[in-house]
Order: sequence, then structure tokens, then C-alpha cells
Amino acid sequence: MSNKCLKMIRSPLTLSAGGRRFLSTQSIIERENKFGAHNYSPIPVAISTGKGIYVWDVEGKKYFDFLSAYSAVNQGHCHPRIVKALCDQADVLTLTSRAFYNNILGEYEEKACQLFGFDKLLPINTGVEAGETSIKLARKWGYLVKGIPENKAKTVFCSNNFWGRTIGAVSSSTDPVATKDFGPFLPGYEIIPYNDLAALEASLKDPNVCSFMVEPIQGEAGVVVPDDGYLREVRRLCSENNVLWIADEVQTGLGRTGTLIACDHEDVKPDILLLGKALSGGIFPVSAALANDEVMNTIKPGTHGSTYGGNPLGCKVAMAALDVLVDERLCENSLQMGQILRDEPRKIPGDILQSVRGRGLFNAIVISKDYDAWDICVKLAKNGLLAKPTHGDIIRFSPPLIINEAEIRECAKIIKNTIESLQ
Repeated sequence: MSNKCLKMIRSPLTLSAGGRRFLSTQSIIERENKFGAHNYSPIPVAISTGKGIYVWDVEGKKYFDFLSAYSAVNQGHCHPRIVKALCDQADVLTLTSRAFYNNILGEYEEKACQLFGFDKLLPINTGVEAGETSIKLARKWGYLVKGIPENKAKTVFCSNNFWGRTIGAVSSSTDPVATKDFGPFLPGYEIIPYNDLAALEASLKDPNVCSFMVEPIQGEAGVVVPDDGYLREVRRLCSENNVLWIADEVQTGLGRTGTLIACDHEDVKPDILLLGKALSGGIFPVSAALANDEVMNTIKPGTHGSTYGGNPLGCKVAMAALDVLVDERLCENSLQMGQILRDEPRKIPGDILQSVRGRGLFNAIVISKDYDAWDICVKLAKNGLLAKPTHGDIIRFSPPLIINEAEIRECAKIIKNTIESLQ
């Protein structure tokens, strides 16, 4: 492994220019507010180091990470096998573009296709790119295979979906924060309620519908779990109506819900599978769209791609991340630890905690409207646990999948003590 690469990863990024002192949290916040676009609202903690399930701020305070970079760090921060893969490959070759073949991409594609059960993989970088790719794939298939008239293809989405913030993504959004002052939006989209099979059945009868894109569990909406059997019926309805089912597993996939992908809970397979986030273990931006030949072979040279998609560095990292997921049995651990993480908060007395929901280590608590989830997250941070609210009254709990029982029970105690202190 490259010593230079290791030094870069381990060096504290919060040192002053002279290397003599650490910047304070407040000075870091002020600098970012001055020079950075204000497109996020972070919890006021400035992280400088991460290892496993823990992160440390610039003052040295240690925290349990219960966000995992929105489920990108399933394998834990700076997993040594994934870091080694990054550094070893960085010393050899990082980027060729797709103008040439490289010796790593095919190996990665084969590994992922065999693991997830698809014929082909299209490599990209971010989750939203995976979503955009899937819509292009579905439209192309709709015109060439299903026979939809030119420029009439439609994709159906569910309300409260989230798959990114490009114009393509927010065109499907029902969140006014995402849409206000960003129109006009793209045509060819239809939005129906989530977990509503009657609405889905009615929409899919339109012969111009080429695809239905859905999160098996809605993440940004607050870890909303559909009824049992919903995904099985999605599969049946899409098959009966000759519509491609796109499963957005960018956040729910790769062990997060206790199975390799969340669709496995109902033993169903989508036509297009989207992966990202933990596909690299949080080390490098890597995403993918997987499909069988009937769909993927509609894409021809020049019709889709990206400069960095399929780069050898990302491919090596992704292979290591997948190996860690399988070898360390992280899906099984997620399933077991997640049950504890849901069971323990349900024992908290009082009315602050309204409900607990989730699967595996993809969970959320719903807070009484009399309390502010943001304030609770700030108190959790003071007590050594980092989490982030969504939609005002929901807090997501998604620690790295490597967490053990003693650690999960310690975290459950922090959550319990924090909530009880408010009563």
C-alpha cells in the first residue's frame, strides 16, 4: 500500500495552514458558511476522523455514527480492506475514460452481475445518475421493444419519493422544498401514492407506461415501510402490463435492511436494479444500474455514459466493498442488530416517542408534534450519538452494519436516556 496514500487518508484535515493547531468547530462552520453554498443544514458537529462505527470531531469528542453518510458507510468508516484496495489501485491506474478498455472494469461487472443475478451492469458514479440512467434505459426499451409511440413514454413514481436533486429527479418529487422555483419540470412522469396497489394497477394500464420506479422502503420520507406483499404485487402488476420495474436500492440495498437488497424480503426481482452509496463503502463515488440483456442491449455506443463511470479505481473499491459485505456477513448482522434497535426504544415510557419502524439497520422513530426532532438530534450529539431528522418529526437511525450487540444496546440506552430527559 502506498505510504503517501495512507498519509493522506490519516492526516487530520482540520489542521491550520501551519499545522500547529486544530481549528475549532465554530471556525469551521463560519468558514463553510462564508465560502460554501448554503444547500445543507448540518448538525453543528465538525467531524475530522472516522473508524468503524465511530467518528471524532475536531475537539476529539467521540460519537456513534447513526447516519452512516445516508447509508453509504455500511461497511464502517475507513474499512481497512476497502482502503487498501483504493490505495493499491491508486498507485497503478486511476482513470482511462471509456475511450479505452481497462483491465478492472470487466472483472467488477462480472462480480456484481453474478452476485445480484443480472446479465449486465452499466457503471456510473452517484445515486442520482443511476436513477437518470434507469429512466433512459426504460424509455429506450419502451420504444424499441414495447413499441410505445415516439416521445410518448411515461414513468410512474410514488409520492414522497427521493432519488436526488437533478431536474430529472425533482420532476418526480412531491416535496415543495425540492420543487419550488425550479420549474419547468420534465414531461413523461406520473405520480401515484406510495403503497397503493389500486393506484398502481390503474396507472400501468396506460400502454405508454414503460416503467415504474420505486424505493422498496422510502428513506428520505422517513423510513416508510410498505405493507407486506406490496413488492410481490408490484412485480406481478408490472409483468402483467409489460412494464419495467425499477427498484431504487441506492439506500436500501447492500445489507442495509438485513438482506442483500430489500426486494429479497419478498423474494422478488426487479427488471432494473439501482445501487450506489455503500457500493463503495463510503470510500469513492460508485453507482450502478443492473438489468438483463433485453433491457441493457437497447443502449448503443454514444447513447449514454460518463467520464468517470467504470474507472479502475472505483471498480477496485467496489469489489472490495462487496467482498466485505459478503465475507463479514453484514446482511445477517444487520437483520439481528436491527431487531434490537427497534425493540429497545419501544420500551421507552411516555408519549414523546410515537412509533418505531424499519427493517434491518434502516430505522426511524417518529417524535410527538410537541417536540422538535432537530433539538433531540442536537441532544443526542451531546450524548455521543449522531443522527439527523427528516420532515420535522422523524429521526433516522442507520448505523454501520458492523455494529455488535453490546454497541447497539449502548446506543439504545443513549437514545432512551436522551428522550426520557425531555419528559
